[in-house]
Amino acid sequence: MIRFENLTKRFVVKGYVKTVMENVSLTIPSKTSVALLGRNGAGKSTLLKMIAGTVDPTSGEILSSGTISWPVGFAGSFHPDMTGAQNTKFLARVYGIDTQALTDFVEDFAELGDHFRQPFRSYSSGMKSRLAFGISMGIKFDTYLVDEVTAVGDAAFKKKASAMFQDRMADAGAVFVSHSMGHVREMCDVGIVIENGQLTYHEDIHEAIAHHESNMKLR
Repeated sequence: MIRFENLTKRFVVKGYVKTVMENVSLTIPSKTSVALLGRNGAGKSTLLKMIAGTVDPTSGEILSSGTISWPVGFAGSFHPDMTGAQNTKFLARVYGIDTQALTDFVEDFAELGDHFRQPFRSYSSGMKSRLAFGISMGIKFDTYLVDEVTAVGDAAFKKKASAMFQDRMADAGAVFVSHSMGHVREMCDVGIVIENGQLTYHEDIHEAIAHHESNMKLR
């Protein structure tokens, strides 16, 4: 379960106040795959980062039960001078899981070859995302945060990534940000539409998509 209590988020941009969310209260049930839908700049990625704890709300709070992943595919917290294998082992210790088991899983899944034991700073952006995705899938969370994750890699890797994620979803929930409505229909049960600082929760993903597409036509 993830609960927003009177959640407000504002930014000051060039002297102007931009309100992303205004006094929002809403509950996302456990083991639910929910899509965050909204136009560019509506606040989808900001909300995802607030759920992850990497961005603080202006006021209000986010309460949760169970474990929540970092945004899947996000590699910003890895140490650049450590190898992929060393970063993997470090995160295994942080989350209290078997280091060798996670290392073996990620090495096989991410398909980095010899680069797995080379410094992270030498990786291409695609390699960084594959390492981050592999580690995310190797650690079982109650809720996964997803920002266009299956966009990384070639067609074969995307297919494998999607299959692995579907497997994880059998016992977990997820919060998705995606611009692909086909992907949203495939992966999500419910939807949240973000518009003008407010969140509208839809129990039916098709209703959420229709609401979002209607908003897009109005502007």
